[in-house]
Formats: sequence, C-alpha cells, structure tokens
Amino acid sequence: MKRFYHEVSTAATEGGFAVLLDGRPLRTPERRPLTLPTPALAQAVAAEWEAQAERVDPRRMPLTRLATTAVDRMPARRGDALAQLLELGRSDTLCYRVDHPRELARRQQQAWQPWLDWLAAEFGVRLVATSGLTLIPQPEHAIARLEAVLQALDSWRLVGVHALAVDLHSLVLALAVKRGALTAERAFELAHLEELYEIEQWGEVELQRRRHGELRAALEAAARFLALLPPAEDALPADRR
Repeated sequence: MKRFYHEVSTAATEGGFAVLLDGRPLRTPERRPLTLPTPALAQAVAAEWEAQAERVDPRRMPLTRLATTAVDRMPARRGDALAQLLELGRSDTLCYRVDHPRELARRQQQAWQPWLDWLAAEFGVRLVATSGLTLIPQPEHAIARLEAVLQALDSWRLVGVHALAVDLHSLVLALAVKRGALTAERAFELAHLEELYEIEQWGEVELQRRRHGELRAALEAAARFLALLPPAEDALPADRR
C-alpha cells in the first residue's frame, strides 16, 4: 500500500490515546478507532507509521498489528486465545526433555527447571516434567490454577502473552517475559536450547539465521508491547492466595 499520509501525531481521546495520520484518527482493519491505553504505546505505534517509506509495509509494524488484534479480535476471540494458551501450558516445551546426549539433558535441567519452579512460586502452578516427546497429563489443579491466571489478563495483555507463547512454544516463558523476569532474548535462548546446542555442534545455516532473526524481532516486539501497557495487578504471589 502506498503511503497516503504526511504527518503522524498522537492525541488524548475518549478512553485513551489515538494515533493521528494527517489529523485523522487511525482505525483498525475492521474500521474501529484504534484507542490505545497509554501515551507511550500510542507514541510507539506512531513511530512505526512515521518510519514507513513510500509504501506502508505492515510487516514492519508489529506493535500496530498487536494493538489492532486487541481491538478487533477481543473479546470475541478471547475464548479461543485462552484455550490455545492452556493447550500450550499442557504441552509446554520446558516440560519435555531429552535423555541423550547427556550434555544437552544437563543443560535442559539446569536452564529449564528454575522456570518451572518460578511458575510454582509466582502463580502456585506446578507443572510436571518428563523425558521424551510423549504427551503427559498435567495435574488438573495446576491447569485450573493456570486458567485462573490467564482469565485475569485483560485483552491487551492476553494478546501480548499469546504472541510470546506461540513463538516460544512455552506459556511459562511467556508469563516470565510478561512479568519482567526474563528478557525476550533470554526467552528465545531457553525456548531454542536444543537447536542452539545443535548449532554449536554442526554450525548454523542461512535459513536458520534468518528464521532466528525474525523470531527474535517478533519476541522483542511482543515484550515491548507488554511493557508499554499500564501497570496491572493481574496475579498475586502464590503465598497471598
């Protein structure tokens, strides 16, 4: 799409903050007003539009895409998003480890178990880990507790956590990034521990390098999106429930 505007600005509006293109409020693909919850997020979205050259490339506007998803898809698709996140929780990458090679098994135990312990301490959710790829049932009380944690997320945070969890194949790591306990880069390294181990042994091909670059950029954008939202007490420490 050819760039159709000259000036990008932001303004306070009813219920939040708007991005203005030549003085007109930006709308979502479904023609809803894109009302953002913080001036910082509005400014970041505006910066994406300002950075466009002669043609507008949606692939270079990840914050805009996440914001429009929150407005257009929620709450109508909220149930679907919650269900998908719960399935990721039931099959979280951190719960499935190898026996061999032993060095990789050691790294997985050392790197992943602390985050399962973090989940238990932070949210009262204890997931079970195993060796191999066969799906194991998680304790139903843990899944019920995890569902309560997810239900507490508003639409904006749900979109951000969903984006992280899908790319990481880990709800645990997504929640850690959301709470500021992990950086997006470290979450990428943990989620791709096995692949990075293989790269150590055999080297990296160009296709991997490109794919990893795209994933890192997507994770950084989702983490930034969450960081630009207003503070919220969406979960209490486990010992206060």
